[in-house]
Amino acid sequence: MIEYVIPTNIDDRILARTVKMLENGALAALPTDTSWSLVCSIKSPVGIKKLRRLSGERDERHFTLLCSNISQFGELCSLDNSRFRLIKRLSPGPYVFILKTLCGTDKVLDIRRHEAGVRIPDYPVPIRLIETLGHPLYSITAKKGMAGKLNDETEDAQDTGTELPPIPEEELFESAWELEDINGVDIVLDSGEERERIFSTILDLCSEDIRLLRKGAGAWPV
Repeated sequence: MIEYVIPTNIDDRILARTVKMLENGALAALPTDTSWSLVCSIKSPVGIKKLRRLSGERDERHFTLLCSNISQFGELCSLDNSRFRLIKRLSPGPYVFILKTLCGTDKVLDIRRHEAGVRIPDYPVPIRLIETLGHPLYSITAKKGMAGKLNDETEDAQDTGTELPPIPEEELFESAWELEDINGVDIVLDSGEERERIFSTILDLCSEDIRLLRKGAGAWPV
């Protein structure tokens, strides 16, 4: 199902319907400041399980918590002053920050790593949805390899400690109608605009030295 939205003036009824669906375990596709994302509510174990199966990814660094403000980072991850200042300088924008999780976050997200990726997208559709939902979204980049199938349970995540490869441009979506072919996506929020086929820059902030895991739309170093 596609719902058409005006990014700067989203119908509250559409937001309310989408939130209700997410709370009941649905997956949604929505535009961000980079490419399209598939999301679920972090408070829906059913939604998280569906998203992880659909993605087929074993490395949990591919998954990101989409937040509407930095204070939501601190509810799930460890955030000191130096990291706060860096994130504030680069947010909102096309950056994912890998942070150490607080006790209990791994259970909430059903993850095995004690780290999580967080970001604030510079686009009103995800921000308004997060604000209406009242908590972050769990997300992954929508890729064409996901279309038409829902994978079996994924294996345990592996911590390779390596950089993440860039996503080939041809695997990313531009238009909302393309995402209807992804089995398991319950609703697509269509802003009527084609999205650029770009991906975010991932920065690992878990140690003293900042490590670039993937170069994307966000400049680094800055």
